[in-house]
Amino acid sequence: MNKFFLVAGHTYGTKLRAKAFLVTTAITCLLIIGVANIQPIIEFFTGDEKTHVAVIDRTGSLYGPLEKQVSHDQIALTKITDMENEAKEAVKEGKWDGLLVLSMDAEGLPEAVYYANTIVDNQTPDELKRALSQLKTALSAAKLGLTDEQMAELYKPVPFQKVALEEKNAKTEEELNQARALVYVLLFAMYMFVLMYGGMIATEVATEKSSRVMEILVSSVPPVQQLFGKIIGVALVSLTQFFVFFAVAFAALKTSGQEVWRFLGFDHLPASIFVYALVFFLLGYLLYAVLFAVLGSLVSRVEDVQPAITPVMMLVVAAFMIAMFGLNAPESAFVTGASFVPFFAPMLMFLRIGLVSVPGWEVALCLVLLAATIALLIYFGAKVYRGGVLMYGRMNIFKDIKRAIQLTKK
Repeated sequence: MNKFFLVAGHTYGTKLRAKAFLVTTAITCLLIIGVANIQPIIEFFTGDEKTHVAVIDRTGSLYGPLEKQVSHDQIALTKITDMENEAKEAVKEGKWDGLLVLSMDAEGLPEAVYYANTIVDNQTPDELKRALSQLKTALSAAKLGLTDEQMAELYKPVPFQKVALEEKNAKTEEELNQARALVYVLLFAMYMFVLMYGGMIATEVATEKSSRVMEILVSSVPPVQQLFGKIIGVALVSLTQFFVFFAVAFAALKTSGQEVWRFLGFDHLPASIFVYALVFFLLGYLLYAVLFAVLGSLVSRVEDVQPAITPVMMLVVAAFMIAMFGLNAPESAFVTGASFVPFFAPMLMFLRIGLVSVPGWEVALCLVLLAATIALLIYFGAKVYRGGVLMYGRMNIFKDIKRAIQLTKK
């Protein structure tokens, strides 16, 4: 075991001191702080900046009601008596941000044309359109002789409730929304975790192999210990980085006054879902990490790592895409069946546990299948790893796996 800890410690220390790791961590922390304080930053640069829109009211009666409907935090309206062509020139010269021309159609209802130098800004036209739509509704109601009470009753939403008939373990709508938010965050974290650090494992193995020191390592360290030393070393690096990100995010949100944790309702979620998150997170990482390490041992150059690990990355992407579909249909037969496939189970079974009531035997069966697959991959991967690290030359995945196993018998 001393050799195992030596490999794990060396991998952890080397990666932790790498300039790329330190720079990436620092930049990401700055981005997290920026996102947590995005509103104050925007206000600092924009201040009380509003979109100044000139209005030509050809009807003589629409400007007043429209001015009451518009959000004055975003748009400042000014009624002008200039000719339309003169107003357009003023917009071109920058005196106004936009020009709104109001008129009536054949039925006596409002219509408008909005002019601006460019139409890439959708926020201002959409806000004006919303205000005019409300104004048109009010005028139409007045023509029909409807009172305000009748209008309110007409647009009153239909009472609609969703009630689960299952008496045990049924989640309310609020609980589902809270669980869905947590599941989405952890699914995305698992996806990024596996892709980022799985590739790091493969690259680490390929780098040592390309330096021609692998022969010495294999002769002094058993392949299983070396394999797990790499995996655990990189896992510790990734956990260290995520701990830093979490600490920075927590501090930034706390100082900015945005209590996202409470807003999302995480305080009300059962502790079991966090336990399941940790279990499936670690098992999923271990499953894919073994695959990445084995494939990394089959390549002779670092440049060949990406093509070699692409099939595994496609598996991760497929699992993530199915999980995104499952967020809205967690009880579908497709998601249920796929949750027992070991390569999809870490994401999909956790998703089902978070959103629906899953029988205990299904969870147990999934964990057994996942553990058995990991054990089989470790056994098979150790054989491929031991022979693969001694192979050099052009890469051919299937032939190289066969050659690697044959080398372990010699």
